[in-house]
Amino acid sequence: MAGWSPVRRTPKERPTAPLHGFKLAHPMVSADGSRAGFGGVTLGRANVYGVVADAECAQGGRHQSPSRWCDCGFYCVHTLDDARALACDPDYRYAVLLEVTASGRFMRYERGLRYAKQRVTLVRVGRCGCGHAATVFVETGAGSVGWRRVVAVCPACAGPRPGLPLAGFARLLGGVRVTQDDTAHPYDPVRPFDLSADSSATNPTPASASPPPSASTGAVPSQASAPALDRVAQDELVPVLTAEVALLQARLDEIQRQLVRLTDSRD
Repeated sequence: MAGWSPVRRTPKERPTAPLHGFKLAHPMVSADGSRAGFGGVTLGRANVYGVVADAECAQGGRHQSPSRWCDCGFYCVHTLDDARALACDPDYRYAVLLEVTASGRFMRYERGLRYAKQRVTLVRVGRCGCGHAATVFVETGAGSVGWRRVVAVCPACAGPRPGLPLAGFARLLGGVRVTQDDTAHPYDPVRPFDLSADSSATNPTPASASPPPSASTGAVPSQASAPALDRVAQDELVPVLTAEVALLQARLDEIQRQLVRLTDSRD
């Protein structure tokens, strides 16, 4: 036909080695406590997969996965930073971060891959909900048939609940390494709002200075000697108080855990 020219197809990739990526997943433990696995965070949340797994259509289709006409298949992103950014979403906050190798049938998209086969090579655990490093897995009360979903928390938030250490979860996975992510180090969310260090640095008090007037003298405390929270701007007070309440709750949980331990030792 005059004017007709053949359509040039994109060359098909044929990688010689597995492709690497990062993804989020919910940690799971089998009902009998003998195995560990992972649940999806979006379309595949009803399915649990192991360290080595083949993708299946979440809609029950019989086609190869992934398919151009379906959204099935495993997903991963190319970079660790992209995976950490996704973990900031409240829906994924308590997921763990997996390093995987992808193989078999695959398709590329803007930030990663959609693929057929995967092997989990490393599990990274983030912070506890209170902001401290998570070191133990506890049950969440959620799950699917035959599987219980767990979440990584710090010892204080775990309290008296039975927990599974990171090394124990690794053992149930068959030896895959489970480690704290680089972002899991403890931090104090109130510290950025605590101006006491800045004020002491800019206005150091001489060693020979006299103590502040006591309440019995009727003197009004100066702004420099007022508590740090009194110097926080009103529009910033809500997040500061929220962080304070979270820290108090964590301390109360730890006190309760120690009281239970003390009571059990006397029985």
